[in-house]
Amino acid sequence: MIRNPFFRLAIGLTLSLSITLLIGAWVERPKAQTPNVVLFFMDDMGYGDLGVTGALGYSTPNLDRLASEGTRFTNFLAAQAVCTASRAALLTGCYPNRLGLYGALGPGSPIGINPNEETLAELLKEKGYRTGIFGKWHLGDRHQFLPLQNGFDEYFGVPYSHDMWPLHPNQANAHYPILNLIEGNTPFKAVNTLEDASAITSALTERAVGFIRNHRKEPFFLYVPHPLPHVPLAASARFAGKSRRGLYGDVMMEIDWSVGEILAELKKQGLDKNTLVIFTSDNGPWLNYGDHAGSSGGFREGKGTSFEGGQRVPCLMRWPGVVPAGRVSNKLLSTLDILPTVAKLCGARQPKNRIDGVDIVTLLKGDDSATPREQFLYYYRKNSLEAVRKGDWKLVFPHPGRTYEGYLPGQGGKPGPSTETHAIQGGLYDLQRDPGERYDVRGQHPEIVAELEKLAEAAREDLGDELQNRIGKNARPVGREGGQ
Repeated sequence: MIRNPFFRLAIGLTLSLSITLLIGAWVERPKAQTPNVVLFFMDDMGYGDLGVTGALGYSTPNLDRLASEGTRFTNFLAAQAVCTASRAALLTGCYPNRLGLYGALGPGSPIGINPNEETLAELLKEKGYRTGIFGKWHLGDRHQFLPLQNGFDEYFGVPYSHDMWPLHPNQANAHYPILNLIEGNTPFKAVNTLEDASAITSALTERAVGFIRNHRKEPFFLYVPHPLPHVPLAASARFAGKSRRGLYGDVMMEIDWSVGEILAELKKQGLDKNTLVIFTSDNGPWLNYGDHAGSSGGFREGKGTSFEGGQRVPCLMRWPGVVPAGRVSNKLLSTLDILPTVAKLCGARQPKNRIDGVDIVTLLKGDDSATPREQFLYYYRKNSLEAVRKGDWKLVFPHPGRTYEGYLPGQGGKPGPSTETHAIQGGLYDLQRDPGERYDVRGQHPEIVAELEKLAEAAREDLGDELQNRIGKNARPVGREGGQ
């Protein structure tokens, strides 16, 4: 018999702890909480437009912090180097030509996203997420094509590029209608002047911050596709004249502020550590706008081309404790991969129709041995296969296309000349050694050319190729006004 009271106390505490642990083992533990998702999608922002990628004349401290607190992907490609196509790919995980979408849809277009295509917003909404978009849509401005009919609960922004308006520099030939900000499905306010345009970034930021505050107690997907730094450039009085890079730098500083405000609200609401934040761009810079255009970071060409300057864009991803901080990954990835990755992280299903994106969750969480994407197809125009890539090898096919080289860029918001019919000769480029795509090494590596030609032939069989008058077997119909 134990008489010492201290021994009796110790034994009692030990038994109590043991029982507690046993009960804890029997009770089913709660499932891990799924993350909120904040997705920033810039417009015409080039690879070299962030502080961490070499921007000069202005700073982007909030974006640089986002990079240091997460992973920066340096080999990340927009699906196509133009507005509508790129956005269709982001939200569906499909090459846009698989969906019949291409180029930049104008006001009143009779086509848009097909209702049979499932967007990331629809998949997440099915899992109980609140979904909101504040910014540029550009997948059709007819009622059936707008965000509320395609998975979003809330929408505030512009329905297409904000240069499609009466103040377009080439308005004598363009004849665009009045541009309205849209709330839900209804015109909210006309954007009649550059002063009106200068309020867009702050208005979208205010709406995005309010969305976080209003839905802090439920999972949410917040999509912020900023219309800027696409021309026409406009910065609020708070940022006008603040950079040494002119108006473009002012605009980028305001975008950086916007990202900072949204990140701050996540932290204020206690959501910071359970939110996946993704920041990227729809394509490279519109170089013939000169001082009103961004930087390709030294890559060849820009927006509207299949060279790296048109499609290689910055990509930052952050989720504290899940995505490694301060890391740089050089693995090949694309906007195509965001839908399958986010869907998996959030416990949502994948789309019923075939997609082209791949799940990068293993790589995202820090396994650098993972190589989820090995190849990429560079389609442009309506359905022209202009290049293919496998690993670091890129084979560019002869095609007529845009070039900025040899043309003096414009100034002060006016575009300089360019051409859409330049006879691009094509070539084989080793992007590991020659990221500027300057040295055609086809003659040195015929076996690589043959391998990439096989990849191209499979793509033509699948999706078609206007350059060869080929119709693919697996392209799906575009959405049409009044029907499918």
